[in-house]
Amino acid sequence: MTPEQTMLVKSSWEKVLPISDKAAELFYGRLFELDPDLKSLFKGDMEEQGRKLMRMISTAVAALDRLEAIVPAVQQLGVRHVGYGVKDEHYDTVGAALLWTLQQGLGEGFTADVKEAWTSVYGVLAGTMKSAAAEAAA
Repeated sequence: MTPEQTMLVKSSWEKVLPISDKAAELFYGRLFELDPDLKSLFKGDMEEQGRKLMRMISTAVAALDRLEAIVPAVQQLGVRHVGYGVKDEHYDTVGAALLWTLQQGLGEGFTADVKEAWTSVYGVLAGTMKSAAAEAAA
């Protein structure tokens, strides 16, 4: 991830924050459209789940220029997600839903460079979560 990509993710996320409730709703709608079986992994209040998602993304985005500070938390998140029933292949679906949501929220601001930056960031975070989950299972 380059410094330019970090800047693009941070600046684009600032534009999503004012519509974070709607973004969360769009995200989960798209996620369940892409894989209806994932709905069974969510037992609680989806509005609260959406707020948690937005807070988690905000925390990760804020720490992009010092990722080492959040790696332990991201690893713990990956391990916890195994207990929720999350499998490696679900990360691709989540990534697709996230990119789609950002495209909806940013409109013309969702340029090829912004998409590439978010893809890179998501790849790093999802990879960290999956690795931690695999280590915990071993």
